[in-house]
Amino acid sequence: MEIIRGFFAICIGVSLLLYNSSNVEGRYHYHKPKNKGSKNIGSPVSPPPDDTPDPQNPIAPSSPSNPPSIPADPYPNDPGNTSSSCIFNVMDYGAIGDGSTDDTDAFRQAWKEACGVESGVILAPSGHSFMITSTIFTGPCKPGLVFQVDGYLMPPDGPDCWPEKDSTKQWLVFYRLDGMTLTGKGTIEGNGEKWWDLPCKPHRGPNGSTSKGPCDSPALIRFFMSSNLTVSGLRIQNSPQFHMKFDGCEGVLIEKLSISSPKLSPNTDGIHIENTKAVGIYDSSISNGDDCISIGTGCSNVDIDGLTCGPSHGISIGSLGVHNSQACVRNITVRNSVIKESDNGLRIKTWQGGTGCVYDINFENIQMENVRNCMNIDQYYCLSKACLNETSAVYVTGVTYRNIKGTYDVRTPPIHFACSDTVACTDIILSDVELLPEEGELMDDPFCWNAYGTQETVTIPPINCLREGQPESQGEVSSVGC
Repeated sequence: MEIIRGFFAICIGVSLLLYNSSNVEGRYHYHKPKNKGSKNIGSPVSPPPDDTPDPQNPIAPSSPSNPPSIPADPYPNDPGNTSSSCIFNVMDYGAIGDGSTDDTDAFRQAWKEACGVESGVILAPSGHSFMITSTIFTGPCKPGLVFQVDGYLMPPDGPDCWPEKDSTKQWLVFYRLDGMTLTGKGTIEGNGEKWWDLPCKPHRGPNGSTSKGPCDSPALIRFFMSSNLTVSGLRIQNSPQFHMKFDGCEGVLIEKLSISSPKLSPNTDGIHIENTKAVGIYDSSISNGDDCISIGTGCSNVDIDGLTCGPSHGISIGSLGVHNSQACVRNITVRNSVIKESDNGLRIKTWQGGTGCVYDINFENIQMENVRNCMNIDQYYCLSKACLNETSAVYVTGVTYRNIKGTYDVRTPPIHFACSDTVACTDIILSDVELLPEEGELMDDPFCWNAYGTQETVTIPPINCLREGQPESQGEVSSVGC
């Protein structure tokens, strides 16, 4: 894992040369547009051919048949190399930058030209606020492409201003790209408040109810079927739904991001990854109304270090196995991080009836500050009271909690391992776990059900419900298949 971290550090060191410079134009060749000042410059990026997934409503494959490969040098053309870099300033393509004029065409044309040159830089300069509509930025592009936001970038203000022709499921989509960087010193503002207040959202209907009906809200930023990506330095806030999603990607570095939305903003996950491999998330801060980071099926080799999370719903693996589906997640590490004022801490959640496996999960050096459900494995996850008991389950094994300390909210036990009746959780390791009540002297007993593992040290509070050894019948896990 240290080798992976070192690889990511080299990559980000190269990409950060771009936005740390106060004189951007002095570092690159400045590229004048072909049609300076025109508001009707070119057409949107052409959609992919019919034989490729539809990025408007794609379904990332659970096991991509040809996952993207990671080159030995993901940045063969250093963005800081003044001999090859070209800047494409959106102002020179007709952008107004007043926060209300539609600047979509300017961004699309700047993208089209930057995509065709090595080390091209699309620049949204500081001192301006750019409003653009839902857009798919499509590759493949020449190596070293950088999308640099130094000003404000935002979507239309709420569902009433959203163009009817545009998808309400996503705003900015980056599709089929390799070696791209999204960076800058600016802010990507989601204008999410009017979406959060739709009557279909939880507790937003009459008398605190939730109204029925369609309730699509756009994810703010989505990377789909891409590889060797870097996202760094930006402030991303107030998304209508998920702030960032990565679907079907490989080789992702996220560093020094600030993601924020109010504590009660619904479904505003900070970073969601699914069917994505080789991910590093470092030195970032996330506070929102849902999971800081959610890890879906098909993810492996994920390293999270130096995260400050909360208020939020914590860090989650899942939910997995919905609608009797197979889910596979492995080699996830979360370390040297803080979770505070959150409804959950470190959570693994699966639906009854699923299959597959979650294994090689490591939580290390985590500080809890007034957190409910600090350590939680829930194999009975359900969003209503109508879920039926089922015999199959996603197999959870090889989960280590090491040096987990701090305070918990006494409304729920700090440790909750609710494993399937038929597919036990195995090889849970606890070491140096010390969780004390935030207020008062109450220390709730941990809860375990069909959970097997080892306590390497005395746990506070004591956990007497964790079974030693292995389940008597290994047949319980013989059909999980991952």
